[in-house]
Amino acid sequence: MTLKWTSLSVLALLLSTTINSCSHSKKNSTDSMASSIDEKEINVEKKILSNGLKVLVVENHRLPIMSYYTFYNVGGRYEESGTTGATHFLEHLMFKGAKKFGPGDFERLIESNGGSSNAYTTFDSTVYYESVPSTLLETVVDLESDRMENLLLEEESFEKERQVVKEERKMRYENNPGGQIYLATNQAVYQGNPYGGSVIGDLKDLDSLNRDQVRDFFKKFYTPDNAIIVVVGDVDAAEVFSKVEEKMGNLKPSSQEIRDYKAKKDHIDNYKFHWNGHKEIALHGQSSNPLFILAFKAAALGEDIAYVQDILSTMLSSGDSSYLVQQFVKSKRPSMISISSGNSNMRYSGMFTIGGELLPKRSLAKAKSELMSALKKSCDSVVTERNLQKSRNMLLSGFYSGLQSNAGVAHLLGTQENFFGDYRYYKTELNKYLSINLAQVKSACQDLFNSPDSFFVSVWDKNSKK
Repeated sequence: MTLKWTSLSVLALLLSTTINSCSHSKKNSTDSMASSIDEKEINVEKKILSNGLKVLVVENHRLPIMSYYTFYNVGGRYEESGTTGATHFLEHLMFKGAKKFGPGDFERLIESNGGSSNAYTTFDSTVYYESVPSTLLETVVDLESDRMENLLLEEESFEKERQVVKEERKMRYENNPGGQIYLATNQAVYQGNPYGGSVIGDLKDLDSLNRDQVRDFFKKFYTPDNAIIVVVGDVDAAEVFSKVEEKMGNLKPSSQEIRDYKAKKDHIDNYKFHWNGHKEIALHGQSSNPLFILAFKAAALGEDIAYVQDILSTMLSSGDSSYLVQQFVKSKRPSMISISSGNSNMRYSGMFTIGGELLPKRSLAKAKSELMSALKKSCDSVVTERNLQKSRNMLLSGFYSGLQSNAGVAHLLGTQENFFGDYRYYKTELNKYLSINLAQVKSACQDLFNSPDSFFVSVWDKNSKK
């Protein structure tokens, strides 16, 4: 059955109603949602060009617009020492001109026709996307093929963008206590493996990176066999395939040497944790109140336990009525301004975190002790059938809500194809959430919060007069 676009808001509304009422029994509610997932299918047409480029198309003729996404299977973890930040730097430079469309042309052509474009870089991937009137299909394919093959990397643009990236890093980390503590936690938990740094890069590397290094990175990874194009909107699939074939079909795939290099970088042994025990890091930063992150080793993307940890995180801190918020923020004697949990899964590793900001004059040591005690108690008091159903529904509601836009569908399909090699894997993921039982969540909770391995990272300006 083809997924009907008009039904998405109804599905989200139904799931939201279930969240608020929790009136259905576990069996009926879960079975109903599982049946809904199995019956519905996003109607995707897929083609793989002879050079390895994957193209996915979803026709949605409701409005004369489209979203065009390009996923490159490269991120910060592919960088070597001395070239950290090259992936993100290159993301910026991809908007600074190519052979056919020079500096400024890309954004001018998109924006002058009422569209928008942007990009983002993670440790695992780099993604470029445009939302435009569907009449711009040929223009967007032309723009993307030009910069995939003929990026200029002019000296003037390169140096200007170097300063932009350095300022971005300072704004995000050095001058931001929240970013400072995030970076320190990431470096600590992933020490000794490719995730243990900053996607933006180290300042010393940003100062020393040259055009030849970035061009080499571009040639290695910006190849058709390392890319996925997803087009969703008021388009004809055959026309999309034809235009992409015309503009990109002759682009050369990566060499065997590069494929071997990637396979070596992807080896699971590179991503092992290299620490044990409980450790603490205290930082000085521009925060008048203490900030903290308590981090635990967690699962990689796609592991069964990762979905259980997602449910646990949602149980602990989603909404004002959640356990951690009630314990530390909304209680009669609150100790924190805010608190939240998160389960961060990357392709080959992950971490589970609890982060918060203390009220003025509260003790970090006491807060940490109370938090650890509360987390251990949560495995009995929070992990209930009602909270399991509520958390499951919240995750599913968020999923369905994301499908209400062309961009949401394109992002979902591209992410699934990129990480799992199958755009349909979202159905497997949804069914994994639905199959989780109380015993699994309780076990995951106990394993995490009774673990001897954790990092407690804090940042605070102890001399602040506020």
